[in-house]
Amino acid sequence: MAPDGEITDAPGRFRRAFNALTRFDGREGVVRAARMLRTRLPGDHAYGDPLSVAGDEPPQLIAQRLAAATDRRPSAVRELGFGAIQVWQAVSEAQGRGRGDEPLAILFTDLVGFSDWALDAGDDAALELLRTVGRTVDPLIKDRDGHIVKRLGDGVMAVFDDAGEALDAALEASRAVQQIQIDGYSPELRGGIHFGRPRKLGNDYFGVDVNVAARVADAAGPGEVLISEAVCEQIGDSELDVRRRWRFRAKGTPSDLKVFSAKLES
Repeated sequence: MAPDGEITDAPGRFRRAFNALTRFDGREGVVRAARMLRTRLPGDHAYGDPLSVAGDEPPQLIAQRLAAATDRRPSAVRELGFGAIQVWQAVSEAQGRGRGDEPLAILFTDLVGFSDWALDAGDDAALELLRTVGRTVDPLIKDRDGHIVKRLGDGVMAVFDDAGEALDAALEASRAVQQIQIDGYSPELRGGIHFGRPRKLGNDYFGVDVNVAARVADAAGPGEVLISEAVCEQIGDSELDVRRRWRFRAKGTPSDLKVFSAKLES
């Protein structure tokens, strides 16, 4: 009891207030409202998953602490905290920050129509084809000082210090793959290259420039390599015949992105 007769129970009052705030923070309607707010904010409103918070930069480290502190229950504070970081990330991307320090050419390749063919050909033939393509393409990438970041089913993602080497590797790979035959089937490789500053997380790369490279590759036709304007600027005057792809549109790429075709002559 305090000298003036008032009963003090500060620890108890604090505990009750904390419990009340915790219950409020976890209310379904409050959490739902916080999530809805995040969808209206700039940036990735799904930010907070293990992939997006990987890394050792300040935003990722803060997000890791927030995730560790709130990952056991729904939380409005968690959503608003991640919302603040997603805005931070979006502003950084818009200002050119949030990218890596090392400029690289990013190459994506895959086999056109592979999935449909594999359904009819069967697992053994599909596996034989992928192994043959790998034995054909991998050395061409490495001979051009490229580094294979990861395999993506019937394709690869690779990075190069030099954009010209990336383009040469992609064109050589496309030409070499056309010579492969498995059970009478000749695969066709397509590729896409963009030059930028991807963010490196562990042994992988992420960010705007990686997304652009992937979208450029998705738009390529059989035996074709598409390159962004940034790649053209890097290779300068080249003996290669590159032509503007005027009808290029891809979700998730800058509206002013210019793409050029380096399709192999038949």
